[in-house]
Amino acid sequence: MSFFENTRKPVGLGGKVMVSMMNLGHTPVATWGLEFLRLSSDAKVLDCGCGGGSNIKRLLKSCPRGIVKGIDYSPVSVEKARKVNHAAIAEGRCSVLQGSVADMIFADASFDAVTAFETVYFWPALPQCFREIYRVLKPGGTFFICNESNGDTDKDEKWTEIIGGMVIYKSGELKAYLEQAGFHDVQIHKKKNWLSITARKRGDQA
Repeated sequence: MSFFENTRKPVGLGGKVMVSMMNLGHTPVATWGLEFLRLSSDAKVLDCGCGGGSNIKRLLKSCPRGIVKGIDYSPVSVEKARKVNHAAIAEGRCSVLQGSVADMIFADASFDAVTAFETVYFWPALPQCFREIYRVLKPGGTFFICNESNGDTDKDEKWTEIIGGMVIYKSGELKAYLEQAGFHDVQIHKKKNWLSITARKRGDQA
């Protein structure tokens, strides 16, 4: 396995190096993208594919009286995310679980917002994952996607060639999948080759 395969599912020493690199490297796009996510101070948020946990930390700052949970299928990512957010975990404001976004243990209508930073590229069953996210969101809740690559530039192909199983979706493709899962009010924002999307669960559905 090449070192860059650790972007998909970090394992071993290389995975530990990668999650630390991603915590730093993804900061600019995450900071930009979060401008489009509105959270109440007591929001309950789930970060899917939480990686090294830096975005969990940002979300905790955005909702100082809220709770943020993370889920990732990589044990290396889960371990790192727990270390980064150990204080909030000790306070009972955070937890990080290992698992698949396609089949989550959370109850229906558990979260005000669900986030996905730099991760939907690697979800093998994207429609199923979006349906699961719709299920765990509260009525009127928001699903937020933030990607460093929007599929509009030639260099995106370089990454899909290097990293097996990676798919870089265009904004129109993601919008279609979101609407098929039941989301509405899909808002798309772009800057350079970055992409941020918010989509809402209908308020009249549980």
